[in-house]
Amino acid sequence: MKFIQFNDKKIDSFLFMQLSDLAKTLAKQDNLVVEFGFRSYYDPIDSKIILSHFWDNRSFEERVHGLKTDVFLRSVGSKKYTDYQSVSKFIDFTKKTSLPSFAKQLFMIAEDLRLEELCKKDRPGTLIPFKTRNKVYRKYFKDQLNVNLVKSVQTDALFNSIFILLTSTSPLEEIPSIKKEIDSLFPFLRSELTKYYETTSTNDVIKLTAGIIEVLEEVLENDMLNIYFHLPELEYDELFSQNFDDLKRKNKLKNDDSLDDVKKGDEDVHDDVLPTWHQETSTPTKSFLQFDLEQGTQTNLLGESAREGDAGDQALGIVQGSSKKSKRSDFSKVEALEVQHDPLEGKGQEQYGKENKFAKPIMIDARIPKSHEIEQYFEHKAKIAPYQKKLKQMIMKTLEHKKIQPRGNLHFGRLSKKLLPLLTDENPRLFYKKNETSPEIDAVFTLLVDCSASMHDKMEQTKLGITLFHEALKAVRVPHKITGFWEDTNDATETYQPNYFHHSIDFHTSLQAKTGPEIMQLQPEEDNRDGFSIRLMTEELVKKRSEKQKFLLVFSDGEPAAFSYEQNGIVDTHEAVLEARKQGIEVMNVFLANGEIDEGQKNTIQNIYGKYSILVKNIDELPDILFPLLKKLLLKSL
Repeated sequence: MKFIQFNDKKIDSFLFMQLSDLAKTLAKQDNLVVEFGFRSYYDPIDSKIILSHFWDNRSFEERVHGLKTDVFLRSVGSKKYTDYQSVSKFIDFTKKTSLPSFAKQLFMIAEDLRLEELCKKDRPGTLIPFKTRNKVYRKYFKDQLNVNLVKSVQTDALFNSIFILLTSTSPLEEIPSIKKEIDSLFPFLRSELTKYYETTSTNDVIKLTAGIIEVLEEVLENDMLNIYFHLPELEYDELFSQNFDDLKRKNKLKNDDSLDDVKKGDEDVHDDVLPTWHQETSTPTKSFLQFDLEQGTQTNLLGESAREGDAGDQALGIVQGSSKKSKRSDFSKVEALEVQHDPLEGKGQEQYGKENKFAKPIMIDARIPKSHEIEQYFEHKAKIAPYQKKLKQMIMKTLEHKKIQPRGNLHFGRLSKKLLPLLTDENPRLFYKKNETSPEIDAVFTLLVDCSASMHDKMEQTKLGITLFHEALKAVRVPHKITGFWEDTNDATETYQPNYFHHSIDFHTSLQAKTGPEIMQLQPEEDNRDGFSIRLMTEELVKKRSEKQKFLLVFSDGEPAAFSYEQNGIVDTHEAVLEARKQGIEVMNVFLANGEIDEGQKNTIQNIYGKYSILVKNIDELPDILFPLLKKLLLKSL
């Protein structure tokens, strides 16, 4: 498998995609984000699961089981069973103690043990992975205990001992001596730790943890040095900040006058006007709507009285959004404010994938070719001329053959010479007719060319292969588009990533006789954000092209790499390919290399594109490899 470089750690890209799919399935949340980090935790605010690098240097089985248990604990456990309001209060508590790191880590191991039991109850199939997890962690903490004892890091040694006691299957688990004062705590700790197995909520875990920390504060001089588990200090209050009381009026009126008249029961009812009461109003009305006014006149109308709500109430629409016609009461005559909706409203910034919400497309049209570009193109054209002529002849012969090829066994048409079915068949088909196949191929191609910096030694030969595509498609009258793509690394920020698309050949110019030298304008630039580029080209093919067969070919020399894209670029590109194929577009990759392709590179490309990938070991052989591909695709379109 290909590995993503992240913080000097290697991550199996295919396994990462599996874990991502598993997390989304278990959590029943499509927009759930899965990332790798130093320690595992769940971020409920950003809907994000962090998987731990702790499992990186393990055997394959241990790594797979360990990462899966991280997914189970976060997508099933933390997301469903952890009370983050209690967590927020606990974090406030840790800020007041002398052992904040110890407190947070003790809470995490105790909460994870509680969640583990709930996961195994909900998902019995998780028993074996959790068994592996506990085995690996117990060995790790026993080793850490010995190391910390040698280094006299006593607080960490105590934490290691607590973990060993918590995960022990024997009540007689022996713990080596740490320090006289600390050793005296173990009878108390053994008693308290067993109570963790009786906890039924996050709050129960917090109460036990707080009690233990209060005792340890009197004995331990220093907090922990190492971080084995991580409790993030997030803005958990955001999860509970919305309250209906916030929608009610809080401030008083600016004026304090009131009407002398009182409600008599014979006031006019206004069907079309929604008046408000102020100093110029002489009599009150019976309108039931209440608005948030900064100034007005007090009346004796009961503004807080209860009334059955209705979907047509425009006043409620202020809070909930646009109103619609009621199914029960007719409010169609009530004038409402016209709301103009943005046609993209609801799509948000993630219509091209959550990893690309800050990617900005910048389109570049081809300029008039210079003399040296024209000369270079004609050199390329001469090299691929034999392929182009052979391909054109083959396609034309196939079209002619299909055009004159008869179809038999019909109920009407020309009478066949074979009349035997008249005697043998109950419903004989004795007629035939010639096909009237269109002399044109009903297909369209888009060629995406990776213009990242790593293409510097492959770009010239790549342009030779693209010239073959262009001339061959032009010869058989198949519209196509050739676009180079890259991301500007220098200008990219956390909230702005400019992605350039150089349209060297466009659909409306692709069949013109003089087009082609524009291909020579493609040059190696900077980074490549493949998933974003594939989604943009897919959108164009779906919305603007009506051909029956649609092909998207991606020429690249490696895995995606762009700003904040290294870790999830492969997954994002894989998802973009799947989305395109669901919309009827055949997506293929032409992987360009200069030399032998290692197993990791091969598996990465296949992870993204499946079996629809062509690996080019020697870039000089590109025309020989592209010729059969183009032949196969064109014949498929006939």
